[in-house]
Amino acid sequence: MFRKIIHVSTKREGEIHNLTPEVIAAVHESAIREGLVHLFVQHSTAALTTIEYEPGVLADLARALSVLAPDDTDYAHNMKWGDGNGRSHVKAALVGPSLVVPVAGGNLCCGTWQQIVLLELDVNAGRERTVVCTITGE
Repeated sequence: MFRKIIHVSTKREGEIHNLTPEVIAAVHESAIREGLVHLFVQHSTAALTTIEYEPGVLADLARALSVLAPDDTDYAHNMKWGDGNGRSHVKAALVGPSLVVPVAGGNLCCGTWQQIVLLELDVNAGRERTVVCTITGE
């Protein structure tokens, strides 16, 4: 097993960071040829997924999340804590905090246009995000 921590600094809600180069580097550093990469973001207002890292589809994703958890809805979390990021928690829960990608022949098995991304969803952005990258196999 091999573990690497990936740090991401964000500035604003809606940022989408391409983590693929860091994950590929971790796979190569691990020397694992056949196995799995498990990624987990240690925050409740950020999420991980795969997507084609292209401006149009990134905008489409942001719009879809805004429909599912709109800015102008009352959130119980906001009423209790007053931090205004209830929608951020909902969006993060919908997308999810983790991702698993196969490794074959010492390479990450992403599709041609598929990239691994971190979504910064917190309205109170300007955060330091931590992604735990664990690679298992042989």
